[in-house]
Amino acid sequence: MRGSDSRALLASIHDVGPGFEKEVDRLVGLMTDTLRCSRFAMLVVPNHWGCHPIRSGSPFANRLRAWSESGIEMFVHGWYHKDIVEHHGIKGLKARYMTAREGEFLGLSYSEAARRMEDGRALVEDIIGRKAAGFIAPAWLYGWGAMEALLDSSFDIAEDHMKVWIPQTGKVVARGPVITWASRSTARTASSVAFAALACKVLHPLRTIRVAVHPSDISKDSILSSIDTTLRCFAKSRQAGSYQSLLK
Repeated sequence: MRGSDSRALLASIHDVGPGFEKEVDRLVGLMTDTLRCSRFAMLVVPNHWGCHPIRSGSPFANRLRAWSESGIEMFVHGWYHKDIVEHHGIKGLKARYMTAREGEFLGLSYSEAARRMEDGRALVEDIIGRKAAGFIAPAWLYGWGAMEALLDSSFDIAEDHMKVWIPQTGKVVARGPVITWASRSTARTASSVAFAALACKVLHPLRTIRVAVHPSDISKDSILSSIDTTLRCFAKSRQAGSYQSLLK
């Protein structure tokens, strides 16, 4: 698509599933209008919090396939997204302050992490009719079990807050913080909007910029405005790209 030295903008919509269909529709419209293409990613949750299963042949599954065929990359984004493990120490701090019980893969054993990864991959690939782009853990949080399972998986790409890497080799193919937003509280919203504004000033030297949005973002006009401003800022100097292009 582009030379290996060119700069890219990787945008993604998280928590894609039937429980957030209206929110995802709005975010798809925002992405498409701002980027003027469908080169972005969707992170698909097979059964969000055990309440919103995606079933093959359902209307939502058909929409996923259509989005995939339009050029949108499809990632497996956990299975439930919900974290029910009791954490202690550093993990406890991450589970409490970095996410609201959403870090599903932070405390899973190797076998359980591997099973959920494989079940998610099989479901998504059956629905879209092609290979999933990769795996990204909910809240970008990985415990040792998830990391070991990724090492043995067939996923081409994984991502956390600070990097994108190839699971089987550990090779890092992009570095830099994800620009994302938080709507859980007024303080978190203000800090995320402020970080996005700062990012627009200081992150331009990075070869790859990553922007991630969530269904809850549409609940606040200040976040939607910040998302639009951020995407337009980076789209001026770089192309909307694909995660797969990082492997070339």
